[in-house]
Amino acid sequence: MRTSLSPPLASFLTSSSRLKCFAGPRWRGRWERRLVSAASQPQSQSQPQPPSQPPSPYGKSPFRFETGIALFAKRSPRPFPPPFLSPPSVSFSDPLSTHHQSRDRRARAFVNGELIKGLTNGDDAVYASDYFICANDGVGAWAARPRGHAGLWSRLILHFWATAIEDEATKNLFEQKAYQPDSIASLQTAFEQTQEATGAHNWQGTTTACGAQLHYKVVTDAGRQVAVPVLHVTNLGDSQILVLRPRDQSVVFKTTEQWHWFDCPRQLGTNSPDTPRQNAVVDTVDLEEGDVVLAMSDGVIDNLWGHEIAARVFQSIKEWEDGKGVGADSKVDRRGGRNGGMAIVARDLVAAAKAVALDPYAESPFMEHAIEEGLASEGGKLDDISVVAALCVRDEGK
Repeated sequence: MRTSLSPPLASFLTSSSRLKCFAGPRWRGRWERRLVSAASQPQSQSQPQPPSQPPSPYGKSPFRFETGIALFAKRSPRPFPPPFLSPPSVSFSDPLSTHHQSRDRRARAFVNGELIKGLTNGDDAVYASDYFICANDGVGAWAARPRGHAGLWSRLILHFWATAIEDEATKNLFEQKAYQPDSIASLQTAFEQTQEATGAHNWQGTTTACGAQLHYKVVTDAGRQVAVPVLHVTNLGDSQILVLRPRDQSVVFKTTEQWHWFDCPRQLGTNSPDTPRQNAVVDTVDLEEGDVVLAMSDGVIDNLWGHEIAARVFQSIKEWEDGKGVGADSKVDRRGGRNGGMAIVARDLVAAAKAVALDPYAESPFMEHAIEEGLASEGGKLDDISVVAALCVRDEGK
């Protein structure tokens, strides 16, 4: 959750000075993290191995993600407002079995007749699939407005973004066209559709957006055409995509945070001047099989420095490979975190960030940056903490 609004939005809510654009505690902002130097630029030292057959320029990628999600909300998320929240219908024609899906009384969120993709965590929203991961962070100041709902905005942006990517890939597959991701266009479509969906009922909000789409390219290696994985990273605001390489315990890439000023990131939504087409940043990163991609909200990177995040991930993978916490007779392939390791990586990372967030005496990146701005700050930053961990593997079905 974030608490600072973009400049026009801040002036819309209050005419006071810049610091009073915060509706709550000054919980925002990031400057450069103490990451290892390798984090500054994309790099790849991939040594591709020829697949069993030449890669096709059509269809799905020959690579996929194995994913895990872990969440901690500083408070329970607000229910989505009508018309987006609809409990499943119940009638006398429903089966009597309480195990049947129709007996699930949990409320479900819908837009345009479709179940909204992803998960809500406070004001954050996350999504994970075989080819796309995302972590959006809604601006919590909207909770103070009568028609404000940042959690709705972060989730709808995510839903329409994932849908646009899936639709475009499916269209190219059907038409037998080589598919090349257009990250800006997909996010712009999602932004416009969210504006339309919320504008009809005047639900207001803003959110950052940060996503990574797995694709591939064909290269020539030893006279043969082979496919190698490529990551298309899109960022607007100050959530983060981080790419780690367990093979040599290196940091391959991280996104650069975007702000209007300290504690006020770029954001999409009501009265914000930011748009994907004008402000989103896209990076293309060469991957290797076995690389780990993290999508994280600021609840992680405001409480853990980059080197701490990397060390925790590498340690979690090693413990998973060693079979820590599981039966010794397990026969599954655990190399690099395969077959369940990403859930452990995400869980351990959230636990580490939460421990700092709840410690009033801890040193934290947010505390350090606030002090650099001349603001009194101590301890961790209590916030929504969201992690999606994804392992790049070859799709054995391809």
